Parts: sequence; structure tokens; C-alpha cells
Amino acid sequence: MPTILIVEDEAKMARLLELNLADAGYGSRSAADAELGLKILREEKIELVLTDLKLPGMSGLDFLQAVKRTDAALPVVVMTAYGTVETAVEAMKAGASDYVLKPFSIEEIKLIVSRELDTRRLREENRDLRDALGKRYEFKNIVGRSKAMQEVLATVERVAPSNATVLLGGESGVGKDLIARAIHEHSRRAAGPFVKINCTAIPENLLESELFGYEKGAFTGAVSSKPGKFELGNEGTVFLDEIGDVPPSIQVKLLRILQEREFERLGGTKTHKVDVRVVAATNRNLRDALEEGTFREDLYYRLNVVPISIPPLREHKEDIPYLVDFFIARDAREAGKTIAGITPAALRLLVDFHWPGNIRELENIIERAAVLSANPKIDVADIHLDVSAPKAADASASGPPFPPPGTSLEQFEDEIIKEALRRAGGNKSQAARLLGLSRNALRYRLSKIGVPDEPDT
Repeated sequence: MPTILIVEDEAKMARLLELNLADAGYGSRSAADAELGLKILREEKIELVLTDLKLPGMSGLDFLQAVKRTDAALPVVVMTAYGTVETAVEAMKAGASDYVLKPFSIEEIKLIVSRELDTRRLREENRDLRDALGKRYEFKNIVGRSKAMQEVLATVERVAPSNATVLLGGESGVGKDLIARAIHEHSRRAAGPFVKINCTAIPENLLESELFGYEKGAFTGAVSSKPGKFELGNEGTVFLDEIGDVPPSIQVKLLRILQEREFERLGGTKTHKVDVRVVAATNRNLRDALEEGTFREDLYYRLNVVPISIPPLREHKEDIPYLVDFFIARDAREAGKTIAGITPAALRLLVDFHWPGNIRELENIIERAAVLSANPKIDVADIHLDVSAPKAADASASGPPFPPPGTSLEQFEDEIIKEALRRAGGNKSQAARLLGLSRNALRYRLSKIGVPDEPDT
């Protein structure tokens, strides 16, 4: 039975919380001030702390900071009737797990306590993550045998059965949507709907009605009521892709969904309750957005309960051979062709590439090669890489092409040679002329990257 410490100077409120938490199956200890609360924490095993921010003597904020210095992993939920939302955010910055504004319902407190204890259990399990990596974690349609991806998949396995909100981070094309679906399919909500919302694909003036629905007559053309995505996702999972691009006016409504699981449709006054789990994803650094003032701090802390960062492909290139095999088998089947695999030279070409578009770019390149290749195996000539240098940050700046981030000078030179071969249609004499090299100089460079020097036809 988890034991909860209640730090509250109002005796009636403390007693009310004790009785209701006992009904929910929790043990509790009460303290009328922060000093007694710290004494109980030193002497007893406490799983979670509920504390008021306004306390006699040491303030609730000072108490929170003292708790975090002693046990940073202990979840602390702050209660306040005096502060503003900014005060609650200040508490979140100091390490609070969540906050609730008085007056609150007992059901709300029970929900928050259950969620925080669930999250604490997950974090404790993740402490042993490295020791557990001897196990191979596998999910449908996800290829990830590297250490970096196994860490991601191990976290997915642990977080999926809970109701904790998950924030997926990573560059475009790393597979955040697949990870979100894996979380849903391995959760207790797997039988419910999985609703994906691309926040950048919906115009800003339509986003609110798409998310929350609208009532008849809410605007011109609203001839009937329509449920929004959150209603459609009831008892399932809602995946908010590119959450960092949501406008501030919608951020406020999303915060209410996360806090209270309720909303009103556009043009309506009836409050709708909804039971959804939220998984969000972004390719932006939300901390930068906080500093710029384009993303709400309180919403960020509500979303960032269990963060999962998905590495770019260039940081787990050992997965490329397995990804290539997976894509070839799928694409050959869909194209009605028999492809035996890929040649070593072509695979080396793929492994050496810097992959600015990540797994999505690799998937597209293999699909094109599988469809157009006339060989029993995909070869170098079937691989068409985009080796154009990225645009400089300053469009007015001029100068020679510069290697993309994460690419060495040697790799960049290899890509230029391969691009020249592609533009020359495989004719090495013509490729040498494009590069301003002699035929022998090109032959030497081709031998370094494993491209056979066959006679030109």
C-alpha cells in the first residue's frame, strides 16, 4: 500500500484527504507544517507528497526544494488556492510533479495521485534500463537493434501499459509516429481508437474545430454538430504530431484537456468529459520555444511527463542493413518482384551517407530502387541519393559547398564522386570530366569507396 504524506495546515482539509485516499487504497501521514513533514520523510517510507504552497513557517515552495534535495525522484504534487498559474509553474520548475488549484474535487486528486505513482514506478524501472538491455525489444514494423534504439524501445515497453502522457522528440523522419502507435498498441487502450492529428497540416482557423468539434450554427456552413478528434479518441490514444507548432490560443484548450479531461465544442456551452491518453511529438526544441514565448510553460510540463528522444539515423547506422532488408522485402512484395537483397557496394554507399531525412529518406530511396531495378540485387546504380548541400543559414553568403552537419570531409568527397557517377549515368570517363579529374585519379577514388572500375559502355 503506497503511503502518501499530506502537508496541510487546515486540519479539516487534511482529514478529508486522509479519508478519501484511504478509500482509494492508499495509506497516509499528515503534517501541519513543513518542518514536521521533513521529519516524517526522514523516518518513514513515503511514495508521494501532497503539499499546500501556503504553510506556516517554511513555505511550501521552500519545502518542495528541501524534499528535492533529499530525494529528487520523489513525486510532489502542490495544492494552492492563493497563487496564480505562474506560482504553480514556479513550483513545477522547482521540481513539482503536478499542481492542483483549490477548490478541487476529490476525484481529481485521486486521478493525479494514481498517475504520479504510476509514473514513479516507471522511472524506478528505468533506473535498471541499462542492465535490462540484454533483452531484445521488438515491436511490429519497427527495426531497431542498435543500442540507441534498444534504449528507446525498452522505454516504450515500460511506459506503454500506463496512462502517462508521453512527449516524443527527434528530427523529422526518425519514426515518431511508429513509436506513438507502438505505445498505443501495447497499452490497456489498444482496443480503443488511435487518432493521429498533424498540427501543422490543419490551418490555424480550423484547428480548434478539428480538435474539439463544433455545434450547429457555430459558424457559416455548420449545418449540424460534429465531434472533434478528442471525442473520437475517447477511451483510446490521441497522437498530437508537431505539437510545437500549435498556436497559443489552442495551447490553452489543450492544457485544460490534460489537466481536467474536459472541453467545450466550438460555439457550445456544454462541457464534455473525455477519457484519452495523450502522446505528443515535436521536431523542435520546446525549451527554445519556451524562451521565445511561443509555447506555454504549464503546457510543456504537462506534456513532458515521460520524454522519449528518438535518435537520428546517422547516430545508429548499424541499423541500416536491417532497415534495408525490411524495406526491400516489403517493397518487392508490393511491386510483385523478386529481389534477392542488396550488393555490398550499394550497402556501403547507404551506410556512408549522412541521411538528413533520416529513416523516411532511406525508405523512399529503397522503394524507388526496388521498383526500378532490373537486377536480381539492388546495386550502386539503383541508389539515387540527394547529395545537394543544405542551404546556408545566411542566404546572402557565398562560398564553396560545405559538408552537412555530421558528415566528415572524406564522406562528403565520396558523396560528390557518387553524385558525379549518377549524373554521368555510370560513365566513369564522363564523371571524371565533371569532377575535373583524370581517369586514373577517379579510378583510385572509386577503389577507396568500393565501386568496381568496370569498362565504360
